[in-house]
Amino acid sequence: MGDLVAESTDRAVEPVRRVRKRTSGIPIDVSLSLPPLGRSTTRSDLVAASIRTAILSGQLKPDEVLVERKLADLLGVSKTPVREALIALTSSGLLTPTRGRGLAVRRLEDADVRRVYEMRVLLEPWAAGRAAESPTTDVEEAARALDEAARCAQAGDRLGLMLANRRFHRHLYAGCDNPLVVTALDDLQDLTALGIVTLLWEQWPTWQVEAGEHRDILAAVKDHRPEAAEKLLREHIESSIKRLA
Repeated sequence: MGDLVAESTDRAVEPVRRVRKRTSGIPIDVSLSLPPLGRSTTRSDLVAASIRTAILSGQLKPDEVLVERKLADLLGVSKTPVREALIALTSSGLLTPTRGRGLAVRRLEDADVRRVYEMRVLLEPWAAGRAAESPTTDVEEAARALDEAARCAQAGDRLGLMLANRRFHRHLYAGCDNPLVVTALDDLQDLTALGIVTLLWEQWPTWQVEAGEHRDILAAVKDHRPEAAEKLLREHIESSIKRLA
């Protein structure tokens, strides 16, 4: 598996350093090399982020069994935040139980990814349409995510590209003003990411085509054209469903 933290390939990661974190008034040293998560985090959040990055970057392979104690030693934390992180990653679909009551990195088949995209196509185009009608949709952050995606594509950084695209989609659907839909789509993000890096882009390297589609979707949202935004995003998702059929 290698050094789970030191070899993380997410964007803007600095060399491994000692981070002083205070929990319940007790200073704790946590050996982590992670980008900021943009919100108040717990140790289990940070552990989950590190493991997620290792999975999506390919450091942790499909079917690889995760050992709680080994992860705790690598990250310099107790077993409790590791256990909490593994539970969260199992809920998001990145991990799956093994016969020996352990957890392993999930191996997705084409049918698994197709089902994720079938769920997305029911919700996300509608959300994009509503976001196009809303004056509070953060189109500037969505545009910045696409700029970052373009830089990652130019640098050959597929993990960074996937994460930037992920942020773009979330900035759009978060503008739909329906927290139930936002939560449902958030719950599909990890499985979508795993499907992209392990299946879709391995078989169909379509990120250049997708970049153009993203720009068209953003333009429709920015110009407050809900029908166009909904149509474009539906076609964007359906193209992946057709490849997986």
